[in-house]
Amino acid sequence: MTRKAYIAGVAETPLGKVVDQTELSMVALAAKEALAEAGMSVKDIDAVFVNYMGEEGSVQVGEYLGIEPRWGDSTDIGGGSFEAFVDHAVLAIEAGRIEVALIAYASRQRSRRNRQLAGADDSYSIWGQFETPFRPLMPITHYALIAARHMHEFGTTPEQLAEVAVSARHWARMNEKAWSRDSLTVSDVLDSPVIATPFHRHDICLRVDGGGALILTTPERARDAAKKAIPVLGAAHGHTAWNLSQLGDFTHSAGVRSGRSAFAQAGTRPDDVDVLEPYDNFTSSVIMQIEDLGFCARGEGGPFVEEGRLRPGGGLPASTMGGGLSYNHPGALGLLLLVEAVRQLRGEAGERQVPDARIAVAHGIGGVCNSSAATVVLGRE
Repeated sequence: MTRKAYIAGVAETPLGKVVDQTELSMVALAAKEALAEAGMSVKDIDAVFVNYMGEEGSVQVGEYLGIEPRWGDSTDIGGGSFEAFVDHAVLAIEAGRIEVALIAYASRQRSRRNRQLAGADDSYSIWGQFETPFRPLMPITHYALIAARHMHEFGTTPEQLAEVAVSARHWARMNEKAWSRDSLTVSDVLDSPVIATPFHRHDICLRVDGGGALILTTPERARDAAKKAIPVLGAAHGHTAWNLSQLGDFTHSAGVRSGRSAFAQAGTRPDDVDVLEPYDNFTSSVIMQIEDLGFCARGEGGPFVEEGRLRPGGGLPASTMGGGLSYNHPGALGLLLLVEAVRQLRGEAGERQVPDARIAVAHGIGGVCNSSAATVVLGRE
């Protein structure tokens, strides 16, 4: 049951440490490249989806690009908003409201040093009062508590967390754009400084500049794309709670529902997936996403990742560009997961190409404690 929309172009912004661009100019560069892949120009865009750029939402991006779209969306459900944007845009395309959607993001959080750790703010919501006295550092403290609960309940080990980071590094070493490409072993991860128990330094994502752009369009317009357009087979999203004190169960997320819905739309199962692009802000997040999406039973994510299953040549190639742990994490990773999934399905990933990849899943999460989740299933015709 293929959703009636195609990704016709993708591109990264400048990555790493960007000192010669603004966030808006970074978006413009990526949009230009993605539009070229789609065989389009900026005048074709009639919908703009932008998130997580501070004051620079869909209105400001549209203004900078010189367009007045029929549809604008700056919904913020965290770093996985971009997978949710695919869901929104597909629905708008199917309803005949739009034809060409630009999904974009850029951040210079490293060069600007504008994404610092923050303590819980009791003015943020009525629930903050229950967390502020403990002085948590968002989001590291929250994800550390979630990881600790998973380890307590299911026996997940530090070595299994470390394997997620090592797997990502194996992929990053084949990606010249990745920020961290040095050799990394499980022992290296466990020997690195503890930041927040149980997380060592290498269990936590990078903080670098970056972003990307994606063009989503109708089947008719996708036929004229300069590069192979990739159909959206399924997309869904949802959320639970923003505050840790309001979570009923730490060990699964809204990804259980978004994954089930996206797979049902696509007519596929986890066993059909050739490439997984999970949101690896923390190593524990990957283990839990694997469980939520049904690649293994709940509580079995730790053993699942052992013996190199996520590495090149493994049974479930994951984070194939190096992920947020080794490639790039510009504050919000979700768009870059989609970019890599499309490149894998096109066969454009070079040395890190997964052979005969036909089904790819990009799964984004967001918030300070797995608050939201969004799943996109893509296929190769």
